[in-house]
Amino acid sequence: MFLLAGGHFMVDFYNNFLPVLLPIIMVRMDMSLTMCGLLVMVLSITSNLLQPIFGYFFDKHNFSKTMVYAVSLAGVFMCVVGYAPNKPVLFLLCALLGVAVSAYHPLGTSLLRKVSSKMNMGRSVSFYVAGGNIGFALAPVLVVAFLDRYPLESLPVLIIPGVLLATAYVFTNLWNLPSRSQKPSDEAVENDFKSILRNIDVVRLNLAMGFRCWTHVCVVTFLPLLMQSKGISPVMSGTLLGVFLVGSALGGLFGGEIGDRTNHKKVMAYSLILSLAPVIYFFLMPNDSMVAIIALFLAGALLMAPQPSSIVWTGHLMPQFIGVASGMMMGLCYGIGSIGAAVTAVLGDYIGLETALLISIVPVFLSIAMVIITPYREA
Repeated sequence: MFLLAGGHFMVDFYNNFLPVLLPIIMVRMDMSLTMCGLLVMVLSITSNLLQPIFGYFFDKHNFSKTMVYAVSLAGVFMCVVGYAPNKPVLFLLCALLGVAVSAYHPLGTSLLRKVSSKMNMGRSVSFYVAGGNIGFALAPVLVVAFLDRYPLESLPVLIIPGVLLATAYVFTNLWNLPSRSQKPSDEAVENDFKSILRNIDVVRLNLAMGFRCWTHVCVVTFLPLLMQSKGISPVMSGTLLGVFLVGSALGGLFGGEIGDRTNHKKVMAYSLILSLAPVIYFFLMPNDSMVAIIALFLAGALLMAPQPSSIVWTGHLMPQFIGVASGMMMGLCYGIGSIGAAVTAVLGDYIGLETALLISIVPVFLSIAMVIITPYREA
């Protein structure tokens, strides 16, 4: 379980290098803001929207050895961007990074089912989710510190941890654990990918978590810009974002554990309801006071707490497609959230970023409604 969570840490760690590298790359390659936005979009599409597709194939066939290549190559593709000779190669490297990230997420969740007991599945998923959240949160801090001492061309040194972890998968024989779902379906049609789209409860949960991600992605994407527009320094703005991401990591860690002890639907509904107060407070009064910092921390924790439960719940709804369930809750939903954040950005050009971010709370209400109307059942 810890090795799988470590892999999630590594791929999400590499996946969050780009925001720190963009200012350097932008100057080196004479890229416009639009071109930078396209680069981020390419990475977002390949690292999120491909996850359910990979999950489908991992559920049908044993591709566990993919984890070795996904973890190691994610580091390779990201850390050699400083040697990219032109924009097409840069875009290709980011796209390949996204593919590696997309491949690992559903595979890791599928293998969790093989190394964890049914009673503690929420706890296992929480550790797995927290690993990725912590890696994602630490990446900007560590990469900034690294580049403060070394040039961009030295970045390949950071490939080493990913390669070492991939080696551990081989020596522990974890890479030979079967990923294919071993639970047969009652009817042949259930093995058809189309049956997933016909499952209205799965659709509802995808929409619910997509709406949740809309608000979460808006905070992650626009918080530094909002703070700097209020005259707060870039360093403090980055610190506030770190507070939100640390809260997210802890919320993801404890959400599944609480779901195991109570009810995953209740965890999702109550955490989303409770998230409204700190999110609304911060967007109404964005500042760097202690009260605002606490609100940001709680907002991150409560917005992320539903994710482990959403993975477990969706797995109950489609036990023959565990990889797809993970790909939906950890990839597709963030893709939906990214599209929503783009809508918020466009709206911000017309009515102002602060007002647009306040409106971005509306999707949380929609998420709550979707969770409430979805019937819950255990596996």
